[in-house]
Amino acid sequence: MTSRWLQLLSAVLAMVMIANLQYAWTLFVRPIQEGTNWTLSQIQWAFTLFIIFETWIMPLEGWLIDRAGPRLFLSVAGVLCGIGWSALGMVESLGAFYVFYSIAGVGAAFVYSGAIATALKWFPDRRGLASGLIAAGFGSGSALFIPLIVYWIGAYDYRSAFVWSGVIQGAIIILAAQVLRNPDQRDLKAAGQRAAALNPAVRRNTEQFTTPEMLRTPHFYGLYLMLVMMATGGLMLTAQAGPLAKEWGISLSALTVALALDRVANGAGRVFWGWISDRIGRETTMFVAFTLQAFFLLCFAWFGGRSGFLFTVTLVLTYFTWGQIFALFPSITGDYFGARNSASNYSFLYSAKGVASIIGGGVTAILFERLGSWYGPIYGCAVLAMLAALLSLILRRAALPRKAQSAVAVA
Repeated sequence: MTSRWLQLLSAVLAMVMIANLQYAWTLFVRPIQEGTNWTLSQIQWAFTLFIIFETWIMPLEGWLIDRAGPRLFLSVAGVLCGIGWSALGMVESLGAFYVFYSIAGVGAAFVYSGAIATALKWFPDRRGLASGLIAAGFGSGSALFIPLIVYWIGAYDYRSAFVWSGVIQGAIIILAAQVLRNPDQRDLKAAGQRAAALNPAVRRNTEQFTTPEMLRTPHFYGLYLMLVMMATGGLMLTAQAGPLAKEWGISLSALTVALALDRVANGAGRVFWGWISDRIGRETTMFVAFTLQAFFLLCFAWFGGRSGFLFTVTLVLTYFTWGQIFALFPSITGDYFGARNSASNYSFLYSAKGVASIIGGGVTAILFERLGSWYGPIYGCAVLAMLAALLSLILRRAALPRKAQSAVAVA
């Protein structure tokens, strides 16, 4: 096994260990409601805070990882994730609950920054596939744990499930971190040779942008808006699948199967669409996947409440066409702005997920409490996905970014 594939394997393992922090969350929502006097919206604001800290602190972390390497920061991340997630089973106050879930978010941010940087720096020739594999670790990792968490909560309680899963996950992140490093000059030279004869369908810039230079291009803001639009729907379903299934009368066993399968579909979609994008181009892949995402969100609204089987099928298809954003957006960031500052550059773009979490987490919970229906938020997310698909066509027709572009051009 060559050095870069060992790097990729370790990065995937670390991402698997932070998957529960986001994707198993919905399993805890109802037990927390039953074990406390907190409302659904109060609980879901904790999810929003986790996403905000996981995304909005990443620009600083990405800058540090670009310069000092991922090993130290992912080791710290293991400690933060372990403490933050485990403490959710020990605290009694809502304020403390928010604080420790936010701490877990900071740890997850370090893992995400370091892992994605591994794909962008080590794999310029297979950027879509490598980003997809790493993102799949995050998207599908919780599928391994969901049956265990459901069992643990049922046999014991949600508090012990938080504690023990947090300890195990944190320890494995620390071990995986010891393998990771940034490529040296020899590694970069080899990567450059592999990238010499690349697929012309993928547009790649020859310039290396610093983060301030990237922020002066209109391309960044177009990508940011597209990521907000696309991330909202999947984050809404991630946070609200449990409460939504309860409202539609879907059984716990059907929900458990749906969550396990949709996590697999989520990860498989990241690998599949990343691989496709290496062959037909990022923007073309975005248009196809984003359009399908809008369609399957509508199918989920129309058919998902009719039976546990249809709930599972439509949710799986929705996640298969949603998770790809976490393979395509880091890849296109590397293509447009270069790999040298990829951790810092993508961290700024990834903060769009924090904006989307405000809509998909706390805001949709408030809308449900006031309107008594999930249909409006689902339809709204379908519209956003279709708008993002149209923006990808505009991006495809635009020239690649250039450093000469000024703030006037951005305006």
